[in-house]
Formats: sequence, C-alpha cells, structure tokens
Amino acid sequence: MPATSVLFVCLGNICRSPMAEAVFKHTVEKRGLSAEFDIDSAGTASYHVGASPDARSAETCRKNGVPVKHRARQVSADDFTKYDYILCMDEENLRDLKDMAPKGYTATMKMFGTFDPKGDRIIKDPYYGPQGGFDRNFAQCSRCTDAFLESLGYE
Repeated sequence: MPATSVLFVCLGNICRSPMAEAVFKHTVEKRGLSAEFDIDSAGTASYHVGASPDARSAETCRKNGVPVKHRARQVSADDFTKYDYILCMDEENLRDLKDMAPKGYTATMKMFGTFDPKGDRIIKDPYYGPQGGFDRNFAQCSRCTDAFLESLGYE
C-alpha cells in the first residue's frame, strides 16, 4: 500500500485538478517515488463526469513535458477516508468539500496553494480566460508540488 494518498480537487475536474494531478505524478515519477504515492483528482460538481481534461489544460501540460491521462469524476464519500490529503484549488472548493465530508472522515483537507512559496494561495479557474491562466496554473502547481513534497520529507 502506498505511503501517502493524495486527491486533487477543483470544481469540474477538467482544468486545475487534472493538471495538479499530472504535475504531481510526473514529479513523483522523476524522483523515483511512484511506489510511495496513490494520486488522483476529482471535482466537487458532476458537470463533466467521464470527460477528458480541457484541451488547453492538457496542452499546457504536454508543452511542459508532462503527460495527462485522466477522466473527470466527482468526489465520493469514500474519498474522505481513502485519501490522506485532499488538496483543493480555492476557498469555494474547500467549503464544498467540508460540506460533503461524511462524519468520521480522516483526510486532511487543505488548499493546494497553501504550499506555494510565492504565497499565491488561490489556483484560479482558467476556464473562461485566456491561455495565460493555464500557464499560470502550471507554474503554481509545479511550485506547490515541490513544496508539498518537501513538507512530507521528500527533497
């Protein structure tokens, strides 16, 4: 069983959370830590269940050498005990997760941005904006990934 399980969460699970999942998986693989982690992503809403990640999100990952393979799903009650960490993208996601959490949940729920060394706590939804938002998200996810791994004792 993996030492640490991590679920990344945004609203629809097609832009930010699959990007965070892909960046985290790629970083973990590059560091030879894949066996140490169970990594997935999900959305608080069911809008896009079964859909591939947004093409702009996937392309941003690919142009940075990060493969993306994911189908959108909604957070389930089991996720709150299956995962050690549920890392979401903004305050609204965190509020929704806390509302969805069943009694006796064990996951630590935080905003992924709390790990950003630049102090950029919110990973903004880029869906309705220009490409720059996806590039910004990628940079944030990369910084947060490194800092989160460091917080877990991985250099």
